[in-house]
Order: sequence, then structure tokens, then C-alpha cells
Amino acid sequence: MTGVPPDFSWPDGSRLALSIVVNVEEGAEMNVRDGDAAPEPVDEIGAVPRRPVRVHGNESNYRYGIEAGAARVLGLLERRGLPFTATAAALALERAPELARRLAASDGEVACHGHRWVHQYRMEEDEERRFIRDAWQSIESTVGQRPAGWLSRFLHTENTQRLLLEQGFTYHMDDYSGDMPFWSMVDCDGGRREPLLMVPYALDTNDMKMWTAPALSPRDWAAYAIDTFEWLAREAAEDGPRMMSLGLHLRIIGRPGRIGALERFLDHVSSRGDVWVATRLAIANAFADAVPAPA
Repeated sequence: MTGVPPDFSWPDGSRLALSIVVNVEEGAEMNVRDGDAAPEPVDEIGAVPRRPVRVHGNESNYRYGIEAGAARVLGLLERRGLPFTATAAALALERAPELARRLAASDGEVACHGHRWVHQYRMEEDEERRFIRDAWQSIESTVGQRPAGWLSRFLHTENTQRLLLEQGFTYHMDDYSGDMPFWSMVDCDGGRREPLLMVPYALDTNDMKMWTAPALSPRDWAAYAIDTFEWLAREAAEDGPRMMSLGLHLRIIGRPGRIGALERFLDHVSSRGDVWVATRLAIANAFADAVPAPA
């Protein structure tokens, strides 16, 4: 791949890195209770009213992620000693202090997924700047460590990367263009261009597919994730290093009928032994060490 040394390997000698991303959004989604003009439109049954009312059923479905799903998902990862990145909407952790403490004590990394799980693409520059600042300051308070990475809710603005650099972020995840990190040159004030490391995410291996495409069964999702892993492992061995992202949600994969799909995938990964499972920050740092930022 362009810019990657031909002899590059991940820190343990592997050619394939696996990033497990646990999205923590529950409690920070859109809600008229919090002053939003409409209720959260993303749910499992597709029953979203067009007028501004609370949707108690959907709220409880989200709450399930905190109250039951988190124990299954984090327990499965912790028992196997697998590092992960929790992309957290900051308000979700403010409202779930026990979960915040558990993440703080884990081997995982907590990255920013917004101050709330809401869209920022409509924000003017100063509003988005506050949104980013409020997010990392909140997570620093609840978890005890400042987050290094940022993931938006689907969309961001022309200002986002510049604002992330301004506020000291190490990497950005809002990209789906490849299977390896890369440097993005960002237009900054005064005509300067500064590098920001992109650590691409993936939508196709995300468990959200089981909500947006209900015909996709947990077994289908696990099989797709395993197929993705195997193909990337083959390319990594033959053509050069690769990175795979697996996106999870507490309220989705944390259900008793779905958690086994994650277990099947992790069983497959552990049977290989030639993959580096790491946080996104560790992946970002390893890449930056091998491929320095452009001057």
C-alpha cells in the first residue's frame, strides 16, 4: 500500500491487526426529554413517530445495552484478555457511572463518539468546537484519561478535522476508504496544512447491520465477519499489512440471541494466532512510528 514500508509488520510481528470497537451510545441518543426536536429515529422495530414525543419502548431498548448488554460484551472480551476501543458518546458514560468505572479499569481505550449521539454536520464552527471540547472533557472526567480518537455519528463538517487537530486529537475514524491507516493533510488557519492520522472504520462488519437489515441473522453476521478476517489475513500475508475493524453495540450484539455470534468470531480469531488484536490508539501509534507524518 502507498506509503507503507514493504517490511512493515505490526508490533507483535503480525501482518494483520484487528480493532474491536465497542460503541457506547445508550442514554445519549436523541430524545425530546433532552431538548431534541424529535425522538431517536434509529430503533429495532422501525416505529418512529413524526411528532416530538418520547418513545419509551425505544428508550428501554437502548437502556438494555447498559443494564444487560454491557456485561455480556465486555465480559466476553475481558475473559479473553482482548484489548478494545470503546467509542463513547460522553453523556452515555455520565449517565452510566458504573460502566465508566469498568472501562477505566479495563485494558480498553475510550475514544470520543461525540458529546451526545447526535449529528454534528449541521453545526456551525463554534458550536462544533464546543461539542468536541465538551465530549473529551466529559470523558476525561468520567474515565480519568483524555481520549485520543474521534468518531462522529455518520457525518461531520468541513471543519471537523481542523477542530480535532486544534484540540489535540491523535486520530480520526470517520473514513471508510481502506484497510490501513493513512495521513490526511488538513487545511488549517494561515494557509498551513497539518497531518491528522486517519484510522479507517468499517460499516459492513458492523453489528448495526442486524438492525438496519433485519433479515441478516447473527449467524450470517458472524460468517461475514469471519470471511472478512480470512480474506484480509490472506492479503496481509501475500500483499502487505492490513487492519480489520469490527463494530459492536451494547444494545445489539449484547442480546442473548446475538452474543454467540461474537463468540464464534472471536473463537475463529483465537484459532489463527497470527493476528494482533489492539486498541485503535495502539494501531495509530504503531503506524505513526513506522510511517512518520508528512512534513
